[in-house]
Amino acid sequence: MDVNPFIQTVFNLFIVSAALITLYTCNFYYLAFLSSRKKEGKTVAGTGAPSVTIQLPIYNEKYVAARLISAVCDMDYPKDRLRIMVLDDSDDDTVDMVGGIVKEYRDRGLQIEHVRRGTRRGYKAGALQHAMKSTDTEYVAIFDADFIPPKEFLRKTLPHFARADMGFVQCRWGHVNEDYSTITQAQALSLDFHFLIEQKAKSNSRLFMNFNGTAGIWKRECIEDAGGWHTATLVEDLDLSYRAQMKGWKCTFLPDVVIDAELPVQMNAAKRQQFRWAKGSIQCALKLLAGIVVKKGIAVEAKIQAFVQLTRHIVFPLMLIQFLTLPVLLASNINLYLVSFLPALTIGAYLAMGPGAYLHIMQGMYRGSWMRKAKVLPSLMLYSFGMSVNNTVAVFDAVLGSKNEFLRTPKHGITKNTDEWRGKAYNLPFTKTPCLRSSLAYTG
Repeated sequence: MDVNPFIQTVFNLFIVSAALITLYTCNFYYLAFLSSRKKEGKTVAGTGAPSVTIQLPIYNEKYVAARLISAVCDMDYPKDRLRIMVLDDSDDDTVDMVGGIVKEYRDRGLQIEHVRRGTRRGYKAGALQHAMKSTDTEYVAIFDADFIPPKEFLRKTLPHFARADMGFVQCRWGHVNEDYSTITQAQALSLDFHFLIEQKAKSNSRLFMNFNGTAGIWKRECIEDAGGWHTATLVEDLDLSYRAQMKGWKCTFLPDVVIDAELPVQMNAAKRQQFRWAKGSIQCALKLLAGIVVKKGIAVEAKIQAFVQLTRHIVFPLMLIQFLTLPVLLASNINLYLVSFLPALTIGAYLAMGPGAYLHIMQGMYRGSWMRKAKVLPSLMLYSFGMSVNNTVAVFDAVLGSKNEFLRTPKHGITKNTDEWRGKAYNLPFTKTPCLRSSLAYTG
């Protein structure tokens, strides 16, 4: 039977997008396998008390800045070896509040500075770049405003720099408000997949691993050798960490060192954060992939995994293609099964490779608590599919070279289920895009 050329094209798009999504999914399962392997013994030894600068880049964070600064100033580390720089680009009453807090801790004898550039040029990357001009310590730790580092952070991370070529150490993100809503639960599960599967697998296997922008510590020499912080992308952390590994520096992920953080509670805030990550990853792919491919000394597997990580957000346009093409194919009565007598096998394969495989992975991630976490999986799938419009725009923005302001993710100091964010400053206005995302999620 002849098929309309338009329908054939739509069918081909549907099949190609399905195949590519399957490949990216299978790669995640491969990383899950790598993450389950026992890691080779780490070189961990006492390093004494080297000099450390903790940099805190903030912008309009009046609800969480005091919490962050207090936690950092309370760290268990010799005060004469610790320098704290609050990189404050704020333009609201955060400035006066932070100034007062910094003065209070400085009067107590801490080496803490309130750094004001007078500009937001380069945004977070620009602030970090500016701070490095006056940073002379051996190590540099970084925390975003929504994080709450524990007292023992430096004691647990610095010993991992016993290797001379160790460039940075990344810790796992915790979730101080995970149970606040379905949205925060979905985000927490997604981040756990990233850290406990992807980051752990890459750290175990010496594949390229990314710095997550916060809750980690760098050797200052590594930052400088890799070319410092660049402002050309929206994910300066991913950019610098890849450039450092291309230079031969090593890195490690510590799954047992958990730094609690506040998850976005507003859907528009989560959307903004996802947009930045998606667009920034594609920007880094365009900037770095060619150099990684031709670079000698990088294993083929590492090059493949770098490609997958930097381009993985193209899954969102592919998901959108499937959503848009499926109704056309259904209306055309075209046979969606390449082998018409195997529809049951097709459904079985989907269940095995989709929810079934994820549930198996979650058993290894959470052990005894996996069943409670499993209840969140349907919400995560809806959340991810609902993000397809937002992240598709981000991908095309990056490919087309569109310039965007670095839009921060608002934080409201939400730690308990009874805390309220409505009526507070920094709330993002309602837009029609979340409605479109919701309709895609709940009809998918």
